[in-house]
Amino acid sequence: MNDPPPNVDPLPTLRKQIDDLDEQIVALLNQRAKVVVQIGQHKQRTSAPIYAPDREKRVLERVRQLNAGPLPDRCLEAVYRELMSGSFALEKPLRIAFAGPAGNFSHAAAVRKFGSSVEYAPVASVASVFEEVARGHADHGIVPMEDSLHGGLAETLDAFQSTTARICAEVLIQLHLHLLSGCAWSEVTRVVAAPEAVTRCRRWLAQAAGSRAVDTVADSSLALRRAAEEAGVAAIAPRATDAFDTLRPLFADIEDNPEVVSRFFVIARESAKPSGDDKTAIMFTTAHRPGALADVLDVFKDAGINLTDIERRPSPNAGREYFFFIDVQGHADDATMTAAIDAARKHCLQLAILGSYPRAAEVL
Repeated sequence: MNDPPPNVDPLPTLRKQIDDLDEQIVALLNQRAKVVVQIGQHKQRTSAPIYAPDREKRVLERVRQLNAGPLPDRCLEAVYRELMSGSFALEKPLRIAFAGPAGNFSHAAAVRKFGSSVEYAPVASVASVFEEVARGHADHGIVPMEDSLHGGLAETLDAFQSTTARICAEVLIQLHLHLLSGCAWSEVTRVVAAPEAVTRCRRWLAQAAGSRAVDTVADSSLALRRAAEEAGVAAIAPRATDAFDTLRPLFADIEDNPEVVSRFFVIARESAKPSGDDKTAIMFTTAHRPGALADVLDVFKDAGINLTDIERRPSPNAGREYFFFIDVQGHADDATMTAAIDAARKHCLQLAILGSYPRAAEVL
């Protein structure tokens, strides 16, 4: 294309190109949606799960491979995650349970994972998320597992000891915290936040809050509500929800360590199918003899299976007995993994596979 003559505004021509491309994009997206509807009809006839983590991983990997720029991969991944969210709604509306209320960290992680076209169901606790999924009242649940500062979360680890729900996906998320208010910073007299948010922003609060009072509340949703309803109040939260659209960010990314990565599990009534790049979570108790834990771990070492995480929690039924939780690379259906798990059982009093799931390739 020749350069436009001097003194000729190029914007109308360029914007016309954008409009023409948008027309093609929308037409293609709706063609794609018609195929999605057919897939949904087939899944409902065969009772296949609507959300398939292994397929999601392959779609996003292909998007990254097809991307020749200039848009970054992260941008296209966000577009496709929202596109897949709309696809779920066309196939069969999904209900995603999380430990509420709305506006907290788990809610933010769920929205980041599943987009805006599914139903979100806040429940009373992490244990309630497992219960909703196990009973079929929710299609999936999202539960916090760990962050890179504090390790495994006890409530989630304990819930795995008494549930039939299984892990089907993992989510790695950087949840940045912001200070939000309906008034200017000079008018703020009180900052409210959940205890976890206060802990993550302790240095910023010490430096910036000055004489302003800092109140802790049960969760970020309550902090946002107070900021929306009370004069002179600002809230620390991962994001504002639609219910608090009067709030605006006064300061962004105020956490002391912006590199903290939080890990969440998506749970379902069954594990994910193999994707080619998977993990398996296993829970076990060992026999009461010296070296029993090392014997279990050596089984996976000798099989060439990489151990990526280990946590322990006391058993609720025995004073000095512990449950161990490990993540290993590979799918439970892999022949090598199956043999290793069978060998590990010989050193355990109990052993349960909590689920196999695609390894999260990126931080959302």
